Amino acid sequence: MPRTVPFRDVSTVETPTQATLASHTTLRLGGPAEAYAEALTSERLVELVRAADDAGVNVLLLGGGSNLVVADAGFAGTVVRVANQGWGFSAEGPDFTSGVVDVQAGQNWDEFVAAMVGEGVGGLECLSGIPGSAGATPIQNVGAYGSEISDTLVSIEFYDRAAREVRTMTAADLKFAYRSSVLKGTDTGVVLSVRFRLSSDGLSAPIRYAELARTLGVEPGERVPVAQAREAVLALRRSKGMVLDTADHDTWSAGSFFTNPIVPTADVDEVLAGITASVGPDVKVPSYPAEGGVKLSAAWLIERAGFAKGHEGPGGRVSLSTKHTLALTNRGTGSTDDLLALAREVRDGVLARFAVELRPEPLLIGCAL
Repeated sequence: MPRTVPFRDVSTVETPTQATLASHTTLRLGGPAEAYAEALTSERLVELVRAADDAGVNVLLLGGGSNLVVADAGFAGTVVRVANQGWGFSAEGPDFTSGVVDVQAGQNWDEFVAAMVGEGVGGLECLSGIPGSAGATPIQNVGAYGSEISDTLVSIEFYDRAAREVRTMTAADLKFAYRSSVLKGTDTGVVLSVRFRLSSDGLSAPIRYAELARTLGVEPGERVPVAQAREAVLALRRSKGMVLDTADHDTWSAGSFFTNPIVPTADVDEVLAGITASVGPDVKVPSYPAEGGVKLSAAWLIERAGFAKGHEGPGGRVSLSTKHTLALTNRGTGSTDDLLALAREVRDGVLARFAVELRPEPLLIGCAL
């Protein structure tokens, strides 16, 4: 049975102070906050948000900062860093073949996944290497390599800002969709903790993603030891600049900047015909079944629209990653305005070439495309 890591009991918290958000985001971009506080317990997190609401102050919740694009002007309000950490595992059944684990919202996500894998717990291994905190994962139904949060999430503990109460939201309540949930793009409340149902038989979830299956040398649908799956995922992510590395500017990003577009069923034939007419009948257009239509590859569209890996934005201060065209990166001296200019260039180029609109995946704070 996996070891239990208790929720950390921290008796002191930081008081609000000014902070530059560039130091708290993986893009290393963003101006100052009017005030900044760290919540090291769920109780303190609720207290800080409730106090700001009572005072009529805007609140920005900050986890790992991996999914945020913050304006150069910063944030007019209080930034509350979600920093409650730890997890606890409880097994069910006489053989401990399955169980649930509760993880605090501020827990570093990959540290948690690594610990689960280390204990032979399966279900999250394909989400290895994703930066950020556990509490952010349900908001946009984080996913990678054929796995997503909705596969294993049971429920969340949630502070409802309107009702001023803590309540449980189930997976059904969250209305998960591709890279989305009912919480995405809203400020209705705060995720305090997340509950997952995982397997402790030492094996991964079925391998669904073709590239990962090839790397592992297995057929799609097979299961492998969890540690083997994690290492393969990390290797693939590193090859694409998707594992954080301070020395590698290709990782100074918000991950995939654009989501893979889903074309409604009624429009699929027309859209695919237009793309084929543009690239030629001998070029296969990658497309995959999706709820409500067909999913296209944003990376493929970007590259075929003429934007190669390393394509530079204003002054070379930002660029597409040299390893992966879906990541927009800060080369060390960039600004949020620079990044947004590059994003607009790519979005508009794809729209002009293929009549397909790309939408940003990260949250845009105080700025817009």
